[in-house]
Formats: sequence, C-alpha cells, structure tokens
Amino acid sequence: MERRVLLAIVLMLFVAIVPSLLFPPKHPARPLPSAGRDTTPVGLPPSLAPHGPAVPLPPSAAETVWVTSAHYRLGFSTLGGMLVAAQLLDFHSFAPGDGGRPVELVPADRPLLGAKLAVGPDTLALAALRFTPSAAAVAVGRDTAILELASGGPGPHVRLTYRFTPDDYRFAVRGEIQGLGPTGAVLVLGLGDGLRSVEADSSDDFRHYAVVTKAARTQSTAFQALKPGEERVLDGPFEWVAVKSKYFLVGALSLEENAPKFAGTITVGGPRSGRAASRAAVAVTLPVAAGGDFAFQIYAGPLEYRRLARLGHDFDDANPYGGVLRPIIQPVSVFVVNVLLWMHEELHLAYGWVLLIFGVLVRLLLWPLNQRAMESSLRMQAVAPLIKSTQDKYKNDPERLQREMMKIYKDHQVNPFGGCLPMVLPMPVLFALFFVFANTIEFRGVPFLWLPDLSRADPYFVLPFIMGLSMFVLSKVGQIGMPPNPQATTMLYFMPVFMTVLFMRFASGLNLYYAVSNLFSIPQQYRIAQRRRRQQGPVRPPPG
Repeated sequence: MERRVLLAIVLMLFVAIVPSLLFPPKHPARPLPSAGRDTTPVGLPPSLAPHGPAVPLPPSAAETVWVTSAHYRLGFSTLGGMLVAAQLLDFHSFAPGDGGRPVELVPADRPLLGAKLAVGPDTLALAALRFTPSAAAVAVGRDTAILELASGGPGPHVRLTYRFTPDDYRFAVRGEIQGLGPTGAVLVLGLGDGLRSVEADSSDDFRHYAVVTKAARTQSTAFQALKPGEERVLDGPFEWVAVKSKYFLVGALSLEENAPKFAGTITVGGPRSGRAASRAAVAVTLPVAAGGDFAFQIYAGPLEYRRLARLGHDFDDANPYGGVLRPIIQPVSVFVVNVLLWMHEELHLAYGWVLLIFGVLVRLLLWPLNQRAMESSLRMQAVAPLIKSTQDKYKNDPERLQREMMKIYKDHQVNPFGGCLPMVLPMPVLFALFFVFANTIEFRGVPFLWLPDLSRADPYFVLPFIMGLSMFVLSKVGQIGMPPNPQATTMLYFMPVFMTVLFMRFASGLNLYYAVSNLFSIPQQYRIAQRRRRQQGPVRPPPG
C-alpha cells in the first residue's frame, strides 16, 4: 500500500471519527434502585425531581458567609446553606465582560447544593431553612477551618458543618438532623443546572457540559443529549457524581469505605437558546440513616488530571473522552499529558517550546522505524515488475500464486505492509493531542510567540498554513523518483488543502506539533528519495 494513499485514508477516517467522538450517542435511561436494595433508597415524591433550574434566591433573603483561602473564595448562603459563589483565584475568566477576573463557577442567582429531604411521602426543603452561621467570615490558613450553620425555628433542627483545607478544592460536608424518626430518609442534593461559562468561546464550552457518574466505571451524559424537559435517571450506587464544563467541575463525592453511596442521579434537560445546551438540572440522592446523620464531600475546582488522580476512585476520569476509541485514546492522552507536564516542570520550558521539542522527539523515536519502512518500500518498488508478471502468470491458480508471492517477499526481503506501520504509529499521538488540547487545563490561556492561547485556534491562521505547506513539501519530496501516478498527484494537492481547512479551527498547539513533525520529517524523506533515484533498476523476472 502506497504511503500517500494510506495517509489519505487515515486522515479521512480522522474527519469521520472526530464528530462521533465529540457528539457521543445518547445512553438509555435506567431506573432508580427500588426500596429493597442494599443502598436503602426510598421512592422519591414528584416534588423532589429537579425540574427547571436550581433554586433561586429571593432578593435580600439571606446573608453570604465567605470562606477564603489562597486558592479559592466560596460563598455560602444562610438560606439553606447553599453554595452561591465559587471563585478560583488561580484561574482567570476569559468570558466577555469579565475583564480577566477570577473564574466563578456558580451562575448568578442559580446556587448549588440546594437540598430536600424525603421522609416517606413527606418532603422537607432544607434549601428553605434559615441558618445561623458560626462566623461571619472564615479564613483558611495553614490549618483546617470549619464553618457551622444551625437552623432555628419550628420543625426538625438541622446542623451543617463544612470543613475546609487550604490547598484542596475539596471540602467536607456533614449534616445532623434531629427528630427525623426511626425510618430514615433520602437526601436529594442539587448540583445546580450547569456551571457558569468562563471561556471566550462559550458555544465550545457548552459542548463539553455533562454529568459524569462513577459506579463500576465512569459514565458521561452530555447536556446536549437531553431534550428540554427530558428526564434521565441513572441507578447507582455511585462513589461520585460531577457536573463539568470544558475545564472545571463541581462534584459530590462519597469515598469513605463504610459511608453510604449516592443511590442515583436525576438529570432534566433545560431550555435552549441555540444548538448547544447550557443547562440541565442535576440532583443526586443519598440515603440518610435513622439517626439523621449524613456526610459527603464537594469538589469545586479545575479539571487538573494530577490533582484529581490523587483523590483516587477514578476521579481523574471525570472528563472521559474518545468515544469508541476511548480504550486507545485515553491511555495515550494520559501518557502524553504526563510527558508534556514533566518537560515543562523539570526542564523549565514554556509549553510552546515543550511542544516543539516533543514533536522532534516523536520523529526521532520513529526515525529508525521510518528508515526500515522506507527501505522496504524501495525494495517493494524494485520487485513490482516481478510481482506483476507473477500475478499474470498464475492468475488462474490462487494457491500457486500465493506460494510464489511469499517466495518473492522472502527472497527479496520485502514486507508488503512494512510501509504502513510508521504511518499508523503517530496517529494515536495526533488523536490524543487533539483531545489533550481540547480538555487539558494546563494549556488554557497559555501564550506562545504570536499565539494568545495554545488551547485555541491561531487567530491569524499562520500555523495551519505552515502545517499545510509542510505537508505538501513532505509529500512532494516523497514522490521524487516515483513512477507517474495520477492518483498520487491528485492527493498531493488535495490533502494539504483539505488538512489546512480542517485544522484552521483546531487548537494552535496541535497545529504547532503537527507542523514541526512534518518539517522534521522532510530531511529523512529527501534522503530516501535520493537513494530511490540511485536505485532505479527494477528486479527482472527470471527467464522461462
């Protein structure tokens, strides 16, 4: 198989596969566990379903208690203990009108952690209770800090305790409900109806919005997979449930070994103003023992692979991608990300230079394999007339033809597939880099030379043009000394133009890597072409 034809096929597959990866099929809904399961959930009254957006706060209805560390600033309402603000001080918003302020995850007037309690057929809206805080503000220094909220007035007495650590975007929540009774209950915890978009391209951000659950494996349900008003119920038990955007997430976790897990999750599609879905109301259910105690953790922070990996329980898989190719793409992506981060941290290089070096290193590692493959291609070209005559001679005897062909390959040390492997091996890296730049927060907002952001497209389209031109030169050099081939000539001009147009909207970091990889391959391609010119004499079939 000629390398130009293989390249065209692989790149066309790339175009065909990527849309299915970015827009995965819908998953069928599954029912919540019945009352007889070990997780002891109970049936939910219709009033507990999270229809519509998160519970809005009435104007001037409550005070906000601020919890501040060096990395975050969280605001808790004294109405229901809900999370009304989650500012990440180490990350800047690129949303129009934000002026580079810190990232804010909670949309205005759409708080998170609004809770309801189901006790048999009765419902208690914890989100409507007024709480008295233990402090007007909490500063998280070097040690753990605690905020307590206690409800007053008639009805069950509720105490919420939040525990914070300085260097962790995760905080613990513990609740105590007095007078619950002997039957236990179900806590329905609202995770809002979507995070606030803080990206310059909000439409692209919305396409990444999803609810992710972790049972035996992670499962992602994209917001855009839900029609407005459509309800999707997933059966647990879940160790964690998270709502994510492109680079950030808010997740509820129950990771302690003996703690009750989340029994299920309910997601309801929200209204749409365009094709991309920006809203879907998400709630999780948690069994509450007869004593009235419950506990869980909340993570509100960046999708940083290493940070999430340290938490264990596959929380680093809270951003699953790759679709049907996920078993291949995900491991390669993890490996590539770790290599790039290591080069950046240990070599103290900007990410742009890291990508340049990485592109060269990949080609250096593949150089010997490319060399053998190109030599195999030369031998294949030399024996082509012999193969043709053998095929004509034994066209009516398939078994004899197969034996003779194998003899030719053995005698002349020809591997008919030897030229394919070097073309296929770089593709997983290229695919992985596509997702790396679309999902890795470390590249978010990182400038390089004229590029304002390696995770976004080149605003001047310089890199796509260089990538396409380098692809044309690489293919043109590869045709030196080759016999005329109209198909190869067509692909020579079509593929660079096609790839340039395709890559114009891709991340500039991906274009940078691909362009460098092409440029570094040209000298090796030229050396092989010169050698091909010197070895033009084909192998002749033996007489008789």
